[in-house]
Amino acid sequence: MDAAKEEFLRVFGRDYGYSGAPKTIDEIRATEFKRLEGVAYLDHAAATLYSELQMEAILKDLTANIYGNPHSQSDSSFATSDIVRNARQQVLDYFKASPKDYKCIFTSGATAALKLVGEAFPWSHQSSFVYTMENHNSVIGIREYALEQGAQAYAVDIEDTERDAFTGNIVSVQVTKHQMLRRNEAKFLAKNHTGSAYNLFAFPSECNFSGLKFSLELVKTVKEDSIRYSDGSPSSNGHWKVLIDAAKGCATEPPDLSKYPADFVVFSFYKLFGYPTGLGALIVHTDAAKLLKKTYFSGGTVAASIADIDFVKQREGIEELFEDGTIPFLSIASLCHGFKILNSLTIPAISRHTSSLATYLRNVLAALRHENGTRVCTLYGSCSSKTLCNKMGPLVSFNLRRPDGSWVGHREVEKLASLYSIQLRTGCFCNPGACAKYLDLSHLDLVTNIEAGHICWDDNDIINGKPSGAVRVSLGYMSTYEDVKQKFIDFVTSSFVSTPTHSRDLQFCGRSIPFTDTGFESRYSAFGVDLKSITVYPIKSCAGFSTDRWPLSSRGLLYDREWLLQSLTGETLTQKKVPEMCLIHTYIDLSQGILFINSPRCKEGLQIILNSNSSNGKREEISLRGQIYQVQGYDKEVDTWFSAAIGRPCTLLRHLSSSHCVSLDERDSVGTCRESRTCLNFSNEAQFLLISEESVSDLNNRLNSNVGKDVRRTSVQVNPMRFRPNLVISGGRPYAEDEWINIKIGNKFFRSLGGCNRCQMINFSTDAEQVLKTNEPLATLASYRRVKQGKILFGILLRYECEAEEGNSNNSWLRVGESITPDSKQLRDTHRIHTDMAACQVGKSSR
Repeated sequence: MDAAKEEFLRVFGRDYGYSGAPKTIDEIRATEFKRLEGVAYLDHAAATLYSELQMEAILKDLTANIYGNPHSQSDSSFATSDIVRNARQQVLDYFKASPKDYKCIFTSGATAALKLVGEAFPWSHQSSFVYTMENHNSVIGIREYALEQGAQAYAVDIEDTERDAFTGNIVSVQVTKHQMLRRNEAKFLAKNHTGSAYNLFAFPSECNFSGLKFSLELVKTVKEDSIRYSDGSPSSNGHWKVLIDAAKGCATEPPDLSKYPADFVVFSFYKLFGYPTGLGALIVHTDAAKLLKKTYFSGGTVAASIADIDFVKQREGIEELFEDGTIPFLSIASLCHGFKILNSLTIPAISRHTSSLATYLRNVLAALRHENGTRVCTLYGSCSSKTLCNKMGPLVSFNLRRPDGSWVGHREVEKLASLYSIQLRTGCFCNPGACAKYLDLSHLDLVTNIEAGHICWDDNDIINGKPSGAVRVSLGYMSTYEDVKQKFIDFVTSSFVSTPTHSRDLQFCGRSIPFTDTGFESRYSAFGVDLKSITVYPIKSCAGFSTDRWPLSSRGLLYDREWLLQSLTGETLTQKKVPEMCLIHTYIDLSQGILFINSPRCKEGLQIILNSNSSNGKREEISLRGQIYQVQGYDKEVDTWFSAAIGRPCTLLRHLSSSHCVSLDERDSVGTCRESRTCLNFSNEAQFLLISEESVSDLNNRLNSNVGKDVRRTSVQVNPMRFRPNLVISGGRPYAEDEWINIKIGNKFFRSLGGCNRCQMINFSTDAEQVLKTNEPLATLASYRRVKQGKILFGILLRYECEAEEGNSNNSWLRVGESITPDSKQLRDTHRIHTDMAACQVGKSSR
């Protein structure tokens, strides 16, 4: 055992590892989660993992018993009814809810449970829907039902509490009210309102953004109408009902309803024990259930109905009344095996175990410093209010900073983490209020970001110098010290912390290996840099073909990425989502005017005549990366062939015309894409990608060096074609292309648009017609080719300057073996120095 773990166990050993349970944490991982070997799964707030032992028990149960539809009267139906009844009781026991006071309604998940409350709650124009800022979108969505019925809605921040001096109980809670929202008020004011209004207050047991755990004393405080607003505004009239969103908190600390009698509690079972998905529950107090207004009825929710007159008699049981249709009884039958796992460990032990890991992680991240003394990590969430939280849950949310104080984008962290087999989540986690609150995003910031095109799950992680989301690490009952320290903390330290012994400014230098400037200008003419290969990729993301010579067009290489595959839902298919596309081989015979296509999954190849009407004649418009393209489809036989080749339905489309001209600024530094006017087919960024053999050779040397440092790693060697280049050059020094501004190939001129941002597609390789995926070479490239913006650059993007071509413009062909003449700032400076020196020598001679 290493010293770091010994220190961890010295501090947290009493809480970590389930020492009193049937199995220790190491035994649990070795016997029930063998599939996690080498993987650090740190996204339990999104979904925890099912145990292999749990799944074996479920399979044995389902194969040994017969469970029928519970709406029948057969023996198999009675068996199902017994299972469902027992499952409801297990749920109530988990939340310490008396079956006399509470009922368990099965839903498709926590979201469906929230929707049920929202649409059935007795809203009126005198009602209020109040929710804390730290709430999931699924809770905020209830607002739409309230507003449509004329109620008012607003978010609040809990600021302070007043407690009884003798009992210590909360007497009142002071909150800050955000903007009040109301819709359709006038529509309902004219209606007579009888009886008191009902209001709903919603809060999470644990914030899924920060990990803050709200005090459940809020339940009593709200129900006793002890909320005090900081602006002095009066509380809403009527009766208060309280909803707890326990989707995040229930896995480690379920609300105790015997002490804190909330009216509604929602959660999903996959948050508890991984399986089943698509099943959740609404735990509702019987008094609150009587207020809910049910409109729709189904087969299982009515005792009787008559088809041709307005007559229906609803069932009296609360569960029967609200569970529309046949419940997922086989999934419900599996719940007892999940609860058995949790009960064998006990919830208090699970809470202590996960809390020990989360506390340790927070302490280490808070202590990290760059070599200049600046903090590496900004953590979100703190127990500043005794009402707001009692403690932190097993979740750590944060962002990283560089030594100069600038932010590291959360998508950059996620992208690199995946290379190290670390699974986590980044973004706002569907919690817009907490995200804006902790990231200090004003309404103007949020609107500006949205207008700039930012949406959930996109790559816009830093906008106007501010992070648009965070990194979240969340822990489950099977998480280990090794997941946290040896995987995640070591990853953060090695990838983002600048140290005196390993200075890392997170930006590569164009000169990645030492060289001398002596004779730099003559190096290209003396040793020669020439074009080694030309590759055309007719179909986007499919394999290309190499050729000795090929014609140029205003859009790049003729026919390059002129076709693409599209799913039946309109999604453009690429290797990122369909790796099998790399097995589709293409070749164009210009003399015959035919595109030949082959796949190991198809017995016969496919031929497409380039200049004929073999297409189906159907023209349409598609949108790709925000641009509109005119395309033409093909006959059913062609689409059927490609569907078989990739194993999913798709259509082949050919580019006809578009207004797609990429705009890139005049570049003012090395390694970044700037603006120019570039017409493209279906390529992402530029007409050409150029790769240097010398740069690939340097990368392979580094890959070999990494293998030597870690005996567990196998040797990986890549060739230039792994990067799907159009042009491969040979000669010169590694990464010299980073500094090129313009190049001339033969008598053709090209403009450099900067470095190419690499993604995980370069980690795909083929072996015996099988697609394999590793974490290389992207992991090694990330260690020395990552720029400050988080991009991992390798190779350069080019634009064909056809208007600058010398000689006969009708002879616009590229040929293997043509010489490369680069023009770079380095060359220009060196040339100027040599010219000045030569002029000086001439001056001396004349004197």
